Amino acid sequence: MRFKTVFISDVHLGTRACQAGRLLDFLRHHPCDQLYLVGDIIDFWSMSRGIHWTREQNTVVQKVLRMARHGTRVWFIPGNHDEALRDYCGSVFGDIHLLDEAIHTTADGRRLLVVHGDAFDQVTYHHRWVAVLGDIGYNTLVRLNIWLSRMRRLLGISGYWSLAGYAKQKVKRALEFVFDFEDSVIHHVRDRELDGVVCGHIHWPAVKDCDGTLYANCGDWVDSCSALVEDASGALRVVRWHPGMSQPVIEEPVGEVPEVVPEEEAACVS
Repeated sequence: MRFKTVFISDVHLGTRACQAGRLLDFLRHHPCDQLYLVGDIIDFWSMSRGIHWTREQNTVVQKVLRMARHGTRVWFIPGNHDEALRDYCGSVFGDIHLLDEAIHTTADGRRLLVVHGDAFDQVTYHHRWVAVLGDIGYNTLVRLNIWLSRMRRLLGISGYWSLAGYAKQKVKRALEFVFDFEDSVIHHVRDRELDGVVCGHIHWPAVKDCDGTLYANCGDWVDSCSALVEDASGALRVVRWHPGMSQPVIEEPVGEVPEVVPEEEAACVS
């Protein structure tokens, strides 16, 4: 299945949590005319504590470079985990254009801001040490999930279950963080008189209409294994990719941003 545009973020190459094999499988099955790498592709934060670079992760890099050489237009917008690359925005490396942000025009004429999104996360922006601790906690959950997935396979339990995703859905403060982030991004886009935004950062894939403004989040490739795709008509959808799939799970966009359902107060690592 070929797409007009694919948006990928939060791959976190260089870590154990990176699902490089699934991303590679997805890219092989789904060529595209345009590829946006929307930040946190390489995890320099985690690599400063220890590097885990597999053959599959190396092949992902080679695959993206090969796509760029063979005609796919590739844009790389660094995030907070690969912020060192922001010093090189405006440069071109191996046919890959590094940008601080981009304005993408869809096939149906909508103008979308493409940005990683960490500037709208008050914790990351103002309290980096808290964000680093949260990153360590999140990576711990994801690594636990790898072991749980192995146990589920040994027990013959089918389907993919995410521990980190379950924790986000059940903890009120995690939901509040997600919705506060979405509100901040949407207000910024409206101030710039754009039609919508494509971002990453929070590892929460979504496509939704917010009073006429499109909010789209790429998700990640450590937990949800998701991306955003644009078809020939300009429609954007979330796709999920798991082992053994011949076709991605394509989700339909949802309506308005839901309200947070009050739950018992609990501590959360964002």
